[in-house]
Amino acid sequence: MFARRVRRLAEAAIPTVLLIGNHDLPSISARATAIEIYDALGIPQIYVARKLGRWEIPTRSGPLQVIALPWLSRSMLLNRDEIRALSSDELQRRIAEEISASLAELVQELDPALPAVLLGHLSLEGAKLGSEQSIMLGEDLVLGTGELSVRAFDYVALGHIHKHQRVTANPPTVYAGSIERVDFGEENEEKGFVVVDIHEDTAGNRVADWAFHPVKARPFLTLRITATSGDPLADVQRVIERRADAITGSIVRVIVSLPAEREELLRTEDVRRLLQEHGAHFVAKVARDVELQTRARVDIRDEEALDPLVMLERWLSLREMPDDQRRKVHDLGKALIQTDRARE
Repeated sequence: MFARRVRRLAEAAIPTVLLIGNHDLPSISARATAIEIYDALGIPQIYVARKLGRWEIPTRSGPLQVIALPWLSRSMLLNRDEIRALSSDELQRRIAEEISASLAELVQELDPALPAVLLGHLSLEGAKLGSEQSIMLGEDLVLGTGELSVRAFDYVALGHIHKHQRVTANPPTVYAGSIERVDFGEENEEKGFVVVDIHEDTAGNRVADWAFHPVKARPFLTLRITATSGDPLADVQRVIERRADAITGSIVRVIVSLPAEREELLRTEDVRRLLQEHGAHFVAKVARDVELQTRARVDIRDEEALDPLVMLERWLSLREMPDDQRRKVHDLGKALIQTDRARE
């Protein structure tokens, strides 16, 4: 499907830049990505960016300067010894410096008389997250607009964060977002693509006008059902029948709240069958949220309430879980608490 679309663009002599993202990279850095086959085949008008680079691309409206910043892993920028020797914060800072310096060199090569755009697959400071919440946990490198030298460009086109958004206005720095939803965190997000027109205004200054065009993406639907009767399946069926139009063609998950004594009366396979009968494209999940009659409370003194580690230990003492799992949760929680304290 993707290859056919690329071929149509090439046959129409429309220049196309394919920017490598984190999901395109192989697990072994020495191997080629799936997208690099288009570069190896030497298809006219197709440009594949795996490394930071610059092109001057001829178009029907004149040349366009493009600097491409694909997803860069740590191993692409630093050797193993350097990575081992640096703390997490030092590593983030060092990589940002490497990218900023390399990008600045390419910016110096730009011709100010010609339009220029930056393509980047990255996390930009100030962007609102979509589904990829992991970047808050320190796994992603977050760059600032200063490190990207955005003032040198007429337009900055970004990918990686799935949520469509404009981060800055001058120049327009925009995440087009994914054209399909990938999980339920994007259930209510509008999906589409961005069209950009770079032209001169009446004063002779270059400006970039852009517009977001929605597409009909595959819908995701969450059904939260509270089963109150003695027949929880009947309660679920009534909701499914009422939401039949929304279910048809959707990727669906169902979360059913019900008392513990009725949990065994609801079989997840029966719920899946009902959803499939009503046209669900795919049933992602059927979960039972069991309401316990009594809940154990953590007994703490006022002075302890301010200590998250004490709260964690008290909470763990009330949970039924294997000892090894309890230790693992405790150690992970303690590490997070200590990291948070170190930032204060």
